[in-house]
Amino acid sequence: MDRLRVASLQYYIRPVTSFDQFRAQVVALVETAVDYECRLVVFPEYFTIQLLTLGDVRRPIDQQVRSLAAQASAFIELMTSLAQKHRMYILAGTIPILDAANDTVFNDSYFFGPSGSRGIQGKLHMTRFEVQDWKVRARSGVRVFNTDFGKVGVAICYDVEFPEIARVAARAGAHILLVPSCTDDRQGFLRVRYCAQARAIENQMYVVVAHTVGSLPMVPAVSLNYGQAAILTPSDFPFSRDGILAEGQPNQEMMVIGELNLDTILDSRVSGTVVPLNDSRQTASIVADLEEVSL
Repeated sequence: MDRLRVASLQYYIRPVTSFDQFRAQVVALVETAVDYECRLVVFPEYFTIQLLTLGDVRRPIDQQVRSLAAQASAFIELMTSLAQKHRMYILAGTIPILDAANDTVFNDSYFFGPSGSRGIQGKLHMTRFEVQDWKVRARSGVRVFNTDFGKVGVAICYDVEFPEIARVAARAGAHILLVPSCTDDRQGFLRVRYCAQARAIENQMYVVVAHTVGSLPMVPAVSLNYGQAAILTPSDFPFSRDGILAEGQPNQEMMVIGELNLDTILDSRVSGTVVPLNDSRQTASIVADLEEVSL
């Protein structure tokens, strides 16, 4: 496979009165992506938070997050069936997962394949509100997923602001990085966007960013959202002039679709104008040569 059509979502979170209503929204979006012949669909971080409107939104938010984790089985079943039915790959945003034995909640992203198989990348760096208000804890370990179009890495929102995560995935052979994200204001959105663009340049990889949009004022966790999905590229002649293959209109309900040329991204790592992935020196050797100079 030398080309891959991808759909990245600006997912509009809205109140729901049943899991079936949530299912209908998800199914409609996946079927739309299928209509446009996409083989990969990327949902944003915490888009599942709209399921909180099924319960008492006046409870403390950490209790609500734990109740959302109770929906994980139904959610996984839904996404598995869609991936199998349409023979496609689905990065299903994130959903809180409860480790009952330790009473610990994690923010996990499930990656579903056409056969019904799935892998998990947990969020590695938690924002302050996740730690302090939601009582969500960080996972450890970077995973690279093997697909029929090559290796793929996942960096969940805040994780994309830490260069070493994408670099580890790129050195393991990943040439696509998926970034499910949920940000409440423009500053937070731009932190993710600028860092995602940097990861595309320094690792010579495609970076696909998905965002939540819309608001649930009754739910403190997502009372505001600011988002703009995008498919980003390295900055070099074979790619889009501004390093943006496709992007949506900010804060609108949209599906951003783009076609990735997989041969071009692999060739750029060998014959690009610059080859930063191959040229980068090991951090340890650079630090070992650190000198302090007094002026």
